[in-house]
Amino acid sequence: MWKTHFATGPANFPKTHDLCAKTSSKPENTMPAVQLFIPCFVDQLYPETGMNMVKVLEMAGCEVKYNTNQTCCGQPAFNAGFRTEAKTVAQKFLGDFQANEYIVGPSGSCTGFVRNFYDKLFNNSADHNLCNNVRGNIFEFTEFLTEVLGITDLGATFPGKATYHDSCGALRECGIKAGPRKLLSAVRGLELVEMAECETCCGFGGTFAVKYEGISMGMVQTKIKSAMDTGAEYIVTTDVSCMMHMQGYIQEKNLPIRMVHIADVLASR
Repeated sequence: MWKTHFATGPANFPKTHDLCAKTSSKPENTMPAVQLFIPCFVDQLYPETGMNMVKVLEMAGCEVKYNTNQTCCGQPAFNAGFRTEAKTVAQKFLGDFQANEYIVGPSGSCTGFVRNFYDKLFNNSADHNLCNNVRGNIFEFTEFLTEVLGITDLGATFPGKATYHDSCGALRECGIKAGPRKLLSAVRGLELVEMAECETCCGFGGTFAVKYEGISMGMVQTKIKSAMDTGAEYIVTTDVSCMMHMQGYIQEKNLPIRMVHIADVLASR
C-alpha cells in the first residue's frame, strides 16, 4: 500500500527548504542521503505517516531513498520465539539497505529491535560486520532529526493541546526522551502538556495484547485516562503500533481524544 503511495507522492514535495539554514548549523550540501525504513504497520495501515516522514526529511534537505523490495525487520518472529525464521527475514533486511548510509524509520520499536537484537542473530557469523554497520546507521525518525541533523524547529503548525506518549521501543530500546518533546515544543499553535503516566506501557507489546488481552486492556485504560486527565485533544507518539492499539480503545469507548504520529504533526502547515 505505502509503496504505491510513494511512487507518486514525494515528487510533489520540495527537495530543499530555507528552513534548514534557520534551524541547523549544517550547510545544505552536507545533508546526508537517507534510506527510508517503512515498518509493516506503516506500510499496511498508516501510509500517510510514511509520506509525512518523507515530506519532513526532504524539507530538512535530505536526499531520500526508498528500496521497494524491503520487507519486515523480523521482530514479530523473534519475539514469538522463532529465531531461525527471524534470522532469515533479518538477513533480507541487511541486504535491502546500504550499510554505509543512514537508515531512518518512524518507529522506535523496529529501530530498537535492529539496533539491540540483531547482534544476537548474527554474532560470530559471516554477516557479523555487515550487521554492526547497519546497527550503527539506523535511527528512529525524531532521533535522526535532533541528534544527527541537529534540527528541533521544522516550522510546523498544529493548533491544539497534546500530550506525548513515550513508547517502550523509543524510550527503553533507543533512549529517546527529550528529542520528540523539543520538536513538539517548537510547533506553532500546539500546547504540549505532560501526563502522569507518560512512560507507562500502553499495553500493546505485539502478541502480548493477544495472549494477555485482559492485562493489555487494563494497561491501555490507565494510559488513556492519564492522557485525558491533562485535557489534551491529542496523544502524540513515535510508534504506530502504540497508536493503533490506543486508537482502537479510544474508538471503542467513543472518547474525545485522538492519536497522532509525530511525523504527521511535524509535516502540518
